[in-house]
Amino acid sequence: MLLRARGKRPTDTRARARQALQRRGRSGVDRGSAPVVLIAVAAGGLALGALLEYFLDTKVGRRRRHLVRDRALSRLRRGERSALVRARRAESHATGLARRTINARRRTEEPLDDVTLAQKVESQLFRRANVPKGQISVNAEEGVVFLRGVMERHEDIERMGEEARRIEGVRAVENLVHPPGTPAPHSRSKLERQRAGE
Repeated sequence: MLLRARGKRPTDTRARARQALQRRGRSGVDRGSAPVVLIAVAAGGLALGALLEYFLDTKVGRRRRHLVRDRALSRLRRGERSALVRARRAESHATGLARRTINARRRTEEPLDDVTLAQKVESQLFRRANVPKGQISVNAEEGVVFLRGVMERHEDIERMGEEARRIEGVRAVENLVHPPGTPAPHSRSKLERQRAGE
């Protein structure tokens, strides 16, 4: 009877433990996962040991630690600098947009004075129409632009006059450019321009 009691108790205890686990919602221990866990722990231990040996080596461990520290600090500094550059760029872009918006309103309200208009026409003509600098002079008077100088071809003279008319702020163009060897055309008087509605 003693043998039965000894043999019976562990069986009952195991059954009770299984039932208690099932009641709690847990399944029994999976016997197949135990070797995987042991292998993972062993691999982690080996990796940690190799890492400690690499950094705590008596001969070159100090150099390796300092090298890793310096590289990490260098990456942090580089990241900080690039973040500052991006922040400055974004700030400059936002400031530029705001100023462009404010200046666009001002431009429509204020007409250009004659000197500014002449400089604007000059710079845009030399850029767009490929007009040779030094051969053409540009003057402005109350929004009317006067072009004077000498050019070889009639097509270039006409194209330059058309380009000048397209520029914002120009009311009219007096194109007095002429080919070499021909007399310069006469400009109209202010009264004639006023009668023409220019």
